[in-house]
Amino acid sequence: MVRGAGHAAVIGLLLAALPLAIWLCLLAGHGGFWLARERDTTVPPAPAAWPDVVAVVPARDEAAVIGETIASLAAQDYPGRFRIVLVDDGSGDGTAAIARAAAGAERLEILRGAPLPAEWTGKLWAVHQGIAAAGSPRYLWLTDADIAHAPDTLRTLVARAEAGGLALVSLMARLRCVSLAERALVPAFVFFFQMLYPFARVNRPGGVAAAAGGCMLARADALARAGGIGAVRSALIDDCAVGAMMKRQGPIWLGLTDRSRSIRPYDDAGAVAAMISRSAYAQLRYSPLLLAGTIAGLALVYLAPPLLALFGHGAARLCGAVAWALLALAFQPMLRFYRRSPLWGVALPAIAAFYAGCTVRAAWQHVRGRGGMWKGRAQAAVGR
Repeated sequence: MVRGAGHAAVIGLLLAALPLAIWLCLLAGHGGFWLARERDTTVPPAPAAWPDVVAVVPARDEAAVIGETIASLAAQDYPGRFRIVLVDDGSGDGTAAIARAAAGAERLEILRGAPLPAEWTGKLWAVHQGIAAAGSPRYLWLTDADIAHAPDTLRTLVARAEAGGLALVSLMARLRCVSLAERALVPAFVFFFQMLYPFARVNRPGGVAAAAGGCMLARADALARAGGIGAVRSALIDDCAVGAMMKRQGPIWLGLTDRSRSIRPYDDAGAVAAMISRSAYAQLRYSPLLLAGTIAGLALVYLAPPLLALFGHGAARLCGAVAWALLALAFQPMLRFYRRSPLWGVALPAIAAFYAGCTVRAAWQHVRGRGGMWKGRAQAAVGR
């Protein structure tokens, strides 16, 4: 009886120590994801000649944001030839007219999108049409309708691509962080993304592949060799799909930036939840087993430490407290990047629970045939 109780105590202590061991490994390795060091603050020297670039912007009912986005593109101080192709994907709110008024130059071309074929997501079909209309530039700047750019953004993207012989340069745009929901939940979105795709490993040959869809500068010939946008036509997480196929064509680079920023508001927790749920189940390849494993993993890594620290005893309580401190520490560089209080690090377990709930919600929406909802379209793959 005593021996059995002793064995149970040892097993309990080992289980309590497991989250601590995981966080020690994450902080010591895993590409230093939490340090947020990969940024575009250092700009490579200018190339001898500035190549042609065409920006492709897909837009569907983006009247609230498209003016600022197009104005920022038209204001680029790029020394080479540059023009903008906006693909209006069936907007009913005057998106095209607002974009035309905002351009203030003749470098904007507006295409009316063709009807959406089967097996394409709306965004990628629009991007495909924009690329077809772009002609033969050296680079394609794939950017979203809700991303505003500093005037030197394109110049720095091209300089980096030319200096490194890169097939793809991608910037993780600074997300809007104004409302209470955004301040509480948005920095964690980028933190979790870096945890899945450590930028240092993305930027190494042979490492993991990823990209951030709000701002991607792609070598046009490399994209064509990869099969074009049609190769990933049904991908909900299209940026990482593009990153993976472009990395097979050559080196890629992904970093944080202050130059590109999202201007789409998420004014409450429901709006943030909808944004997360749009692709969360696709990330798990629509697998119930992966969903169950993910929820269990989140509980172990994020929820167990505070529960042990608050309700555990002895060594188990100490393990929980140290693990909680470590996960709060890991969140600090991202909090500094978003200029948020370091105290949000203590709340990371609660934030992770919110993201877990959004992932479950995404699976439920997929079961109901409403997965990947965006602008009235359910875009998630079915029959999986």
